[in-house]
Amino acid sequence: MDKIIETDRLILRELTLSDTADLFKILSDKETMKHYPRPYTKEETKEWIGRSIKSYKNFGYGLWAVTLKKTDQFIGQCGISDQNIDGEKVLEIGYHINKNFQNNGFATEASRACLNYGFTKLGFDEIFIHTYIKNFPSVRVAQKIGMMKRKEYEKTIQKDNVVMKHVVYSLRKNESSA
Repeated sequence: MDKIIETDRLILRELTLSDTADLFKILSDKETMKHYPRPYTKEETKEWIGRSIKSYKNFGYGLWAVTLKKTDQFIGQCGISDQNIDGEKVLEIGYHINKNFQNNGFATEASRACLNYGFTKLGFDEIFIHTYIKNFPSVRVAQKIGMMKRKEYEKTIQKDNVVMKHVVYSLRKNESSA
């Protein structure tokens, strides 16, 4: 699979259904998904990949596989997707890194690369990250890549009948050095 983005340590490429087992290890892990209503099932993981594949075809972006440059090992996913944030359709960077590779700066490195890609290659004017307010590692990623806190809101997750307070960060192209 062709690389979409290359950083010092990572390659981001399109997800394929052959990534299901690796992504499922992440999305089904209770510890990794503690800031979500619940872990994902294998079927939901396949649907997740399917949405990204559809987004690649329709829009030229989506959530991409994150692999280590030196070994090609799958360690997570990161990319840009369409999100509804408090009733507004926006472009958001999302990421999940396998817990065995967390705290090494991989989410920040991949997110920063996606931010730059969104501004320079895709021509976006503003890109967001939103997360559960107590998901401090994700808040730190948004801050580290230069995003500014815009607001907090109550996010309703319909399929789980849950309301969770979220924080919204974004960066506008004219605020960035990208």
